[in-house]
Amino acid sequence: MKQEIIEKIEQYDTIIIHRHVRPDEDAYGSQLGLASLLRTNYPHKMIYTTGLHSAPLDYLGKPTGVDDAAYEGALVIVTDTANTDRVDDQRYTTGAYLIKVDHHPNEDKYGDMRWVNTDASSCSEMIFDLAKTAEWTLTAESARYLFAGIVGDTGRFQYPSTTELTFNTVAELIDYDFDRSALFNGMYEVSCNVLQLQGYIYQNFSMDDNGAGYIKLTKELLAQFDVTVEETNNLVPSLGNAKGIVAWAMFVEEDDQIRIRLRSKGPVINTIAKQFRGGGHPVAAGATIYDWSEADDVIQAIEALCKQQ
Repeated sequence: MKQEIIEKIEQYDTIIIHRHVRPDEDAYGSQLGLASLLRTNYPHKMIYTTGLHSAPLDYLGKPTGVDDAAYEGALVIVTDTANTDRVDDQRYTTGAYLIKVDHHPNEDKYGDMRWVNTDASSCSEMIFDLAKTAEWTLTAESARYLFAGIVGDTGRFQYPSTTELTFNTVAELIDYDFDRSALFNGMYEVSCNVLQLQGYIYQNFSMDDNGAGYIKLTKELLAQFDVTVEETNNLVPSLGNAKGIVAWAMFVEEDDQIRIRLRSKGPVINTIAKQFRGGGHPVAAGATIYDWSEADDVIQAIEALCKQQ
C-alpha cells in the first residue's frame, strides 16, 4: 500500500493535503509534515495544504490555502481523519484521485485508496514510515512536524499506542536540527486564563467511587475565564492526574453543540463515543451532543463502563 501511494504521488503534478476539523498536533504534524516532505523531494510539484487554521497551533505552522481551480486534475490526500464529516474543507472530493491515510478505526471507508494502520501511534508516525519506504530526504522542518504529531497523539509517550516503533521513529527524528525546547514550550505553555480554568476544573469536577469522572464547561464559564473552545484542548488530560480516576469526559459548550472529549486509563471508551455521534481511539475519543440533557446519558454510560472494571 505504501508503495502504491508513492507511485500515485509521483503521477500527479498538483497535490492537496487535507486533515480533520478542529486540528490537533497530529493533524498538523501529518498534514504539514507530508507537505514539507513532498516539497523537498518533488520541488517541481505544486503542494497545497488546506483547512481552517487553529490559533493555538500558531507555534507549529499554518496551512497554505488553495483555490478551487487547483483541484482540477489534482491528487488529494486526507490525513488523520476517520470520517468524511470531519474532513476540514469539503472540497476534498473534487480532485481527480483521493487517498485516505489514517490510524483510526476504518469505519468510514472513503477514498479511492486507503492506508489505515490502527497499530500506529499517530498519523505522523505513518508519514515517517512512508518517507522511509520512499527513501525521501527529510529536513529539520519535516522532522519537527512529525515529532510534534507523535508527541501530541501519544500524550508525551504515555498512551498505550506508544510502541517500540514509536520510540525508534522519534530517535531518528531528534537527529535533525530543530529546537525541541521551543517546540515543547509551544505545545504546553498556556495563558494564565487557561491555568485559572484548570484550577476551576480541579475544584469542581465530579468522580464516583468507581473512577468515572466528568466536568462541564458551559459557554458562560468559558466567557468568565476568557478562554476559547480551542484553548481547552490542553486541559483534557488534566483529570487524568486524579488518583483513582478510570475514565472521564470533558463537556465543552459551543454556540450550536456540546463537544465531548473522552479519555480512559484502560476501559475502551470509543464505544461510548460512537453512541453519541463520535468515535476515535479505544482510550481517547470524542463525541457531540446538542442538549445538556444528553450529557446525563453520557455520564451514565461512563459510570456503567467503570463499574464493570
